[in-house]
Order: sequence, then C-alpha cells, then structure tokens
Amino acid sequence: MYCPFCRHPDTRVVDSRSTEDGAAIRRRRTCSECGRRFTTQETVLLMVSKRSGVTEPFSRDKVIAGVRRACQGRPVSEDSLAQLGQRVEETIRGTGAAEIASHEVGLAILGPLRDLDEVAYLRFASVYRGFETLADFEAEIEQLRVARASADQ
Repeated sequence: MYCPFCRHPDTRVVDSRSTEDGAAIRRRRTCSECGRRFTTQETVLLMVSKRSGVTEPFSRDKVIAGVRRACQGRPVSEDSLAQLGQRVEETIRGTGAAEIASHEVGLAILGPLRDLDEVAYLRFASVYRGFETLADFEAEIEQLRVARASADQ
C-alpha cells in the first residue's frame, strides 16, 4: 500500500475494524517514511455479468434506482428502498459466488419488492420478465392473489 501523501511503498496497519454491515474492513495505516496516518477500506468485489457479456461491479445504488422507478407514485419510503437494496445485496453475497448473472440480481429483487408493494412489483416484473400481453399481467395478478390468500389463512 503506497502512502497517499509521499508515495512511499511501506505502510503499517495500526488498527483494523469491520464495518457495521460486515461487508468491508476499515484499516488505519501509518507511513513509515513521513509518519502520516490514513484510512483504507477493503471490500470484496462482487461482479455482475450482463447479457451482453460485459461484467461490472455490483451496485446497491443501481438496484435501488431501478426499484425506485417501479415505485414512482407509490407510498414507498427511501428507507424501505434502502432496506430492500440491502436485502438484495445480502441475498446475492450469500450465494458465495464472485460473479453473478444480472438475471439472478433481478430474481433477487422480485421477492422483497413483492413484499414491499404489489403494484411496484407488477411494474418491475412486467419489464423484467417482458410482459407482452394482458394475459401475462392477469397470470401474475392471479399468482399474487393466490399467495395473499394462502398467507391470510
């Protein structure tokens, strides 16, 4: 690790702590050359492979932005969106894979979104699953009704 102040290649770790959600480690370091201290943060990169073959780092913010569009005009708070983003990330990281298909990210979003708001779920599912006819919507609505009826009993 190079010192960000003097670019000396020898730094020493003074303290290490995991972050609140346990997804990263913060380290306090000191430079053996100039004596200045700085903080680094280490995270495990989770890569998402898209249909086009391109891979990019997983972004919780991207998940939240996509769900926010589906929730437009719905009574869904920013806190609820943040919690959904965290649940999705935990689900994906729980697989233990270093790279995951974007399709799997979409599937991980559907469950928590259905619990959050059924209308937003339908909006998201219609785009994600590519609904083309009214029958597609009717079939999905029927599945929601059956799930709700079984939950009520």
